[in-house]
Amino acid sequence: MDVTVERGDGDTALWDPSQCAGTPYCPPRCPRFVDKHGDGLVVRTYVSDDWERLREMYLSYGTEHQSLGLPPTGATRIDEWLEGLVERGRNYVAVDGDEVVGHVTYAPRDDPEPELAVFVHPDSHDRGIGTELCRHVVADAESNGHDALVLHVAPENRRAIHVYLGLGFEVVPSESSETKMRLSFDAVDIPTAGGPADASRE
Repeated sequence: MDVTVERGDGDTALWDPSQCAGTPYCPPRCPRFVDKHGDGLVVRTYVSDDWERLREMYLSYGTEHQSLGLPPTGATRIDEWLEGLVERGRNYVAVDGDEVVGHVTYAPRDDPEPELAVFVHPDSHDRGIGTELCRHVVADAESNGHDALVLHVAPENRRAIHVYLGLGFEVVPSESSETKMRLSFDAVDIPTAGGPADASRE
């Protein structure tokens, strides 16, 4: 149900999902998302028409926000990296107006436990977008029959680790200096299309 609702600061949000019950045709998680500031975005599967906007997001990302060498820098390296993710993985984007402001992927798509990676443009940090992107791929991966998701994060990135722990990931042994985390779908409640409103407010 699309409505315009009044916010406490006098501005309006694009919709209020609180009464939405979903339909049999909804994706595993509702694409409508209201961020921490009350602004409406859409989180949905990547389509080929998103390429240029997604590429632009990474071209303006900045090296100071890289983690474990990602995302890569330079147009050629970004193009090669994105082409691999699109070919091998499942991808979601967060769209704010006409701009792609976030991207999450898991790959390879045929692995029982594919690896998750999530990126939010620095200008859109602290809005809850990264967490919402992760929730989408968790729901997507579970609905597509995967057993778990894994990820790697720099051990000093305590903020990201805290977010992943909140999503149900657990730290597991790793042979590298990176922190490895795993989310088993046997140990977490997956949000479904039948209740998008409550899930989007978490």
